[in-house]
Amino acid sequence: MKKVALIQGNEACAQAAIYAGCRFFAGYPITPSSEIAEVLSRKLPEIGGTFIQMEDEIGAMAAVIGASLCGLKAMDATSGPGLSLKQELIGYACMAEIPCVLVNVMRGGPSTGMPTGPSQSDIMATRWGTHGDHATIAVAPASCQEIFSETVRAFNLAETYRLPVHILMDEIIAHMREKIVFPEEGELEVLNRAEPTVPPAAYKPFDASFGDVPPLAAMGSNYRYHVTGLNKAEDGFPTTKAALVDAEERRQLRKVDVAAVAKNEEYLLDDAEFVIVSFGVVSRSARFAINQLRNRGIRAGMLRPITLWPFPAQRVAEVAKNARAVIVPEMNLGQMIGEVERAVCGACPTRSILRVDGEPITPQQIIDEVEEVQHVL
Repeated sequence: MKKVALIQGNEACAQAAIYAGCRFFAGYPITPSSEIAEVLSRKLPEIGGTFIQMEDEIGAMAAVIGASLCGLKAMDATSGPGLSLKQELIGYACMAEIPCVLVNVMRGGPSTGMPTGPSQSDIMATRWGTHGDHATIAVAPASCQEIFSETVRAFNLAETYRLPVHILMDEIIAHMREKIVFPEEGELEVLNRAEPTVPPAAYKPFDASFGDVPPLAAMGSNYRYHVTGLNKAEDGFPTTKAALVDAEERRQLRKVDVAAVAKNEEYLLDDAEFVIVSFGVVSRSARFAINQLRNRGIRAGMLRPITLWPFPAQRVAEVAKNARAVIVPEMNLGQMIGEVERAVCGACPTRSILRVDGEPITPQQIIDEVEEVQHVL
């Protein structure tokens, strides 16, 4: 019989990381993500893993990068202010193509903001927080059960594409407690990074002849190579040759298979005239609101991006063609709405519901907005 428990979202994330093979965590306590570190500080040593509390968020990110280069699946957990501090090293991990998982339990900002209140304010920070052109993957679970499965998927994506993967949770999702059914060993797919198939003397860490995601050898093994945050040639050493730099930058953007990474939930979309695009805890309010609207004869439905980045622009465009309006409720002052508007491209009106007072968007707010839009149209 499978194990069933009433569990907190942050605890589900920590348990899932172990399931996925995480054996190294470096972090710094920060509300509202601290429970992830607390759980892993107990659990990792029990299975031969390593937990280390670093002196700050920057050091934590550096330690995660080092552990990953040595062959371990590595993770960090933080919130908005910590994410800001990590951005330079996130950029380094993108350039050096180092797999790792970064959990961000979102709270209000900027700066210290509202440490104990929910928010969805870091969407753009995970996409554009570090400078330069780079691929980004971010996932956004909406329940404790999904936190578990998406954490495992985040590790799989990081190892598959050799890049940092973000898990975006808002404070409510992270701190709520729900029933969770723990998957048995082998039930969820767990992927590991591709290892070199050539002898050490022939190994090049960024050899594109092996594909857009070259195999990654562990440092400390017989494979010796150079790592840098500079643009590099296939041997890992810096280069300023225009053709090599251009090819490398384009390969790194191209290497993420958007179709394979995409994951959405669609709820009553087949005949929906009013489409709600929402994620995280707001999608739970949206689902309740849609059920109420349907009872009133208003055909509403929801598109919930579970993978936020790459953004599901094509699917948003498709559903907008048959909609009278697209409505985007989000707990910030307008981040996802811009992506939605670009995807809709004028096919129908777009409206937003924005809230930043530390309280969740309620079903009634969504109902009121849909009814107002219906009246106007």
